[in-house]
Amino acid sequence: MLPQFRKPENDSVIRSQPHMQNIATSPSPSTLGPRPAGPSFRPGGPSAPSVIGVDLVIQGNLTSKGEVQIEGEVQGDIHATHVVIGERARVTGGVVAEECVIRGHLLGTVRGRRVLLQGSAHVEGDVYHQTMAIEQGAFFEGKSRRTDDPLAGLSRAAAPSESAAAAPAPAATTSPATPPPLS
Repeated sequence: MLPQFRKPENDSVIRSQPHMQNIATSPSPSTLGPRPAGPSFRPGGPSAPSVIGVDLVIQGNLTSKGEVQIEGEVQGDIHATHVVIGERARVTGGVVAEECVIRGHLLGTVRGRRVLLQGSAHVEGDVYHQTMAIEQGAFFEGKSRRTDDPLAGLSRAAAPSESAAAAPAPAATTSPATPPPLS
């Protein structure tokens, strides 16, 4: 036989503890009060940055609709709205972002509306930008190309390469390993 669980008829013990009163006696979550006015967690709203920690190595491309902060190592392309490459970070690949702040090592192309190379930055590669600032002490070797829209055509440019990658490879023109059977 199963035990029967019932609410105690005398819950004075619970009510005598004021810090437990709302938890024990609240029949619905509406008594918790209004939600705190914090950051929105809806897509497109402000949110916390995604952080690649110092001890993390990413081998592959990274895509985010928000802010990405790199403190570790990324071997691949980074696409985000806002990218921060920390002082100890190492990125080998391209960076595409509305705004890009570089403090660490980057070996690759940068495409961004606003690009900032801070004093500790070490960048080897071309930078396509609308506005760019280079602080004293930053290392930059490559071409700086100012364009009205450095991000234009990137989503359309990625589509053909993806469809080409998905298309079957042309048949190889090699002779078969075994001769066809004789009839």
